Amino acid sequence: MLPKIWPTVLTLGWILAAIAVAQALMALVALGFNDGLAGDFATVATITGAVAGACVLTTKGRAFDLRFRDAALLTVVAWVVVPVFAALPFVDERIGLSPVEAYFEAVSGLTTTGATVMSGLDALPRSILLWRSTMQWIGGVGIIGLAIVILPFLRIGGLALFRLESSDSSDKTMPRLRSVAVTVVSIYVAMTVACFIAYWSFGMTVFDALNHAFTTVCTGGYSTHDMSFAAFDSAAIEWTAIVFMIGGALPFLAYIRLFRPLPLRQRVEPQVYTFLAILIVLSSVLVAWAMLSGGMPLSQAVTKAAFTVVAIVTTTGYASSDYVAWGSFAAMLVFLMSFLGGCSGSTTGGIKTFRFHILFAVALQHVRRIFHPHVISPLRYGDRVVDDEQAASVGTFLFLFLASFAALAIVLSLLGLDVDLALSAAIAAVGNIGPGVVPEIGPSGTYQDLPESVKILLPLAMIMGRLEIMSLLILFMPSFYR
Repeated sequence: MLPKIWPTVLTLGWILAAIAVAQALMALVALGFNDGLAGDFATVATITGAVAGACVLTTKGRAFDLRFRDAALLTVVAWVVVPVFAALPFVDERIGLSPVEAYFEAVSGLTTTGATVMSGLDALPRSILLWRSTMQWIGGVGIIGLAIVILPFLRIGGLALFRLESSDSSDKTMPRLRSVAVTVVSIYVAMTVACFIAYWSFGMTVFDALNHAFTTVCTGGYSTHDMSFAAFDSAAIEWTAIVFMIGGALPFLAYIRLFRPLPLRQRVEPQVYTFLAILIVLSSVLVAWAMLSGGMPLSQAVTKAAFTVVAIVTTTGYASSDYVAWGSFAAMLVFLMSFLGGCSGSTTGGIKTFRFHILFAVALQHVRRIFHPHVISPLRYGDRVVDDEQAASVGTFLFLFLASFAALAIVLSLLGLDVDLALSAAIAAVGNIGPGVVPEIGPSGTYQDLPESVKILLPLAMIMGRLEIMSLLILFMPSFYR
C-alpha cells in the first residue's frame, strides 16, 4: 500500500509552525539586543508560518492514521524540507552566506552535526548565534524521537531491541508513546537547565551559558566563539561540558528505567558500561601521548585529552585545543574515534556503542563455536536474547555505514578534494561529527572554503547519517511502495 501524502503534509505543517514560533521569538530577541535583525526574523517567521498554515488547512477534514510507511516518508521529507525554512535567517547580506551555505548551516544545525561555514562568530549578531544554537536544541529533540519511535521499526542495526512494545494491547500504544515522549522531553529540558546553571556558575556569561547549554545536551557543538571552548580557558567549564556531553550521549530511555524499582543490572544497559569504558581507555591513551610527545603537564593533559575524546566520541565536535597539532598519532586516533558514537537512543551520531557491543559478542560466540561446535550458546544483550535477525541487522548497518562513508569519500575526491580532506569530511558528515582531522576543516577551520558542489553534497550526507542510512534508502526500494 502506497504511503499517503496527507499525513506528511499535515505533520510537516505543525513542525513548520513550531519553527515559525521559534523564529518569531528570535525576532523579539533581536529587538532586545538591537542587532538589526528583528525585521528579518519577523519576515521569515511570517513566511514559515504561512507555509505551515497552508499545509494544515489543505488537510483539514481528512481523517487518517499514521502508518509505518507514512511515518518513514514523513521522517525523510521533514529532515530535507525543514532546514530550508530554518536557513532563511542566514540568507542576509549582513551574515554573508549564499543560499547553499545557509542550507548547509541549517542542516548541520538540525542534525546536530556542528560543521559550519561561518567564521567571525564573535562579531556576529547575537540573535543569529542564538538561532544556530536553538536549531541544534530543536534537532536534538527530533533525533531522540526518531531513535525511540521510528528507527526500531526499520529492523536495522539491531534497534528492534529498543522498541516500545511489550504486553500492552494496541490501543495502549499511542498513549504509551505520548507518555514516554513527555517524560523524555522533560528530562531533556531539565538537563539543559542544569547545564546552563553549571556553565553560568563557572564563569560563562548568561548568553554564552544559554547557547552552550543548548548545544551541549543535544551533542551538537555549535559555539558562540571561533575558538570554541578554548575561548574560555577554564578547566571547570571544560569538565562541565564533559559531564553533560556524556549525559546527552546516554540513552534517554535509560534515564526513565534508572528510577524504576528494578535490580541495578536491569536499570543500566550494558552499552552504558561499554561506552564509559571506551571513553576511559581512549582518554588514557591520549593523555599518555600528550605528555610524552608534547610535554604537557598531567592535569592539563587529562583535561584536554578527556575533553577531546568525549567531544569526538559523542559526536559533539567542541574543541578546547587543536588536536590536529598534536601529531599524526593523535590525528589518526581522533579519525578512528569518529566512527564510534554514543549510545543508541541518544542524540549522538556514528555507528553507536550498542552495535559494537553486539559485534563483539557475535565474534566471541563464533570463536566459542570453533572450539565447541555443538554447544548451544544464545547471544545475549543484558537479560535479552538477541536473535539471528537482529544480529545480522547490526552487520548490515555496519556495511551500509562503511559503504556510505567510502562512496562519499570517493565522490568528494572526484569533486577536487585531496585524499585526507575527502576522508575526513566524509566521516565528519556521515557520522554527524562536525570538525575533521585536517587543518582546513579541523577545530581551527571551517567548511567555508570548500567548493560549492561539496557544500551541496555534504548536507545530504549529514541527513543520511542522521537517519541511520536505511531510513533514506528504503524510499528508493520498489517494495516500499507495494
